[in-house]
Amino acid sequence: MSELDKSSPIFVTGPTGFIGTSLTRQLLADGWRVRGMSRSEPKIPPGYEGDPKELWEHPNFERIPGDVNDLDSLTRGMTGCRYVLSLAGYARNYARNPEVFYRANVDGAKNVFSVAEKLGVEKIVWVSTIVSFGPTPKGETCDETLERIADKYYTDYEASKTEAEKEALLFAKKGLPLVIVNPTRVYGPGQLSEGNAMAGLIRDYRRGTGPFLLNYGVNYGNYGYVDDVARGIYLALQKGVPGERYILGGENASLLELYRLIDAIDGKWHWKLPMYKFIPLFVAHSLELWAKLTGVYPRITPGWVRTFLVDWKYSCDKAKRELGYDPISLEEGLRRTCAWLDRCAAAKKNKRKDK
Repeated sequence: MSELDKSSPIFVTGPTGFIGTSLTRQLLADGWRVRGMSRSEPKIPPGYEGDPKELWEHPNFERIPGDVNDLDSLTRGMTGCRYVLSLAGYARNYARNPEVFYRANVDGAKNVFSVAEKLGVEKIVWVSTIVSFGPTPKGETCDETLERIADKYYTDYEASKTEAEKEALLFAKKGLPLVIVNPTRVYGPGQLSEGNAMAGLIRDYRRGTGPFLLNYGVNYGNYGYVDDVARGIYLALQKGVPGERYILGGENASLLELYRLIDAIDGKWHWKLPMYKFIPLFVAHSLELWAKLTGVYPRITPGWVRTFLVDWKYSCDKAKRELGYDPISLEEGLRRTCAWLDRCAAAKKNKRKDK
């Protein structure tokens, strides 16, 4: 593909989310005018660097109030844009009403596709998720050709994103110039939201407040550093083939291997608590029941636990080969994340001293 035309703004949904913040920062640094659609201002805990609010003050960033279920705001934001990057969705573990997932992730995606089709957008990249492919067979590393083998979904998020991906492929088949990317477990500096649950897990493990080795830490996941994944989305806009899917991640590792890498980075051993699946599932069911009774948001859910009890070993070779995707090593990504967490903790401590 020829070089992208930057004469018009680029439209981004979800520009101040975990991945969206990194992507928006990269787009602005590369000379784009960005129209970012969001429902509200981003919130970030005190002491954490990388506040997405900084982006809002950039002269080339224009905020479009609205969401993916508002056709008027979508039309207003997308009009005059050649390209669209759609990251918006409901990426949380729990909702009291499961319809929230389907409204945001399925209906919202279809709205984005429909408006893009109506306005004649030249290219759109839609951000899906690795969980739409389902878990991988034991001992196998899979890619975009995997046909889903699981006969059930672990979470409403997984089910809704899988349904939305089917819709995306239908739109692409009808001629919409749509590229799909499937991030794996994304981690790194940024908001400590559920979209960045891995950073919270890393922080808690290093503190000794979350040393739990679910299923003895034997199950595998694929881990993608946030800036790499954001860069991969941008590369998909530049080089991705419409109708194709690209897995964006990094290295595969078991939870035990992940923790051992953190031990090596910190230069000390952190205690680990091997735990069979019964205990965390019991806790998760209890928290979910309490959430339904009281409205208190559960930290973990049974579906979240079950996703860590199966393997998600995937290859990013297609993205490397066709997009030029070049992720850093898991060790380097963890090193940067740990250093960021240390800086944030120091800044938070100093802020308390100044009061």
